Amino acid sequence: MRKDINKKRSQRVRRKLKKANVDRFRLSVFRSSKNIFAQIIDDMNNKTLISASSLKAKSEIKNKKDMSINVATMLAKKALDKKITKVYFDRGRYKYHGRIKIFADTLRKNGLIF
Repeated sequence: MRKDINKKRSQRVRRKLKKANVDRFRLSVFRSSKNIFAQIIDDMNNKTLISASSLKAKSEIKNKKDMSINVATMLAKKALDKKITKVYFDRGRYKYHGRIKIFADTLRKNGLIF
């Protein structure tokens, strides 16, 4: 039952975002209990342009908030190298709170516009 609710919520959020943002790439976030993953996706061509995850830096960083800051800075550097500045933030089924909010704020500080 819970999976159905989460899937409906993420589809509802994504549908509303795709209607409003036609000319931008989608920044999708997945948060597990231990890690955080992010991708910049081109929906027109159905391709992932850039991705970043906390799996590589997991041994160095113990705090989950610091882990999300680290992933956000990695993703922002990769995006700016490919000259991507405007994206729209797809939070999926997660509330804009906690690690997701810290992730988004760090991306804004590093130069991405959404």
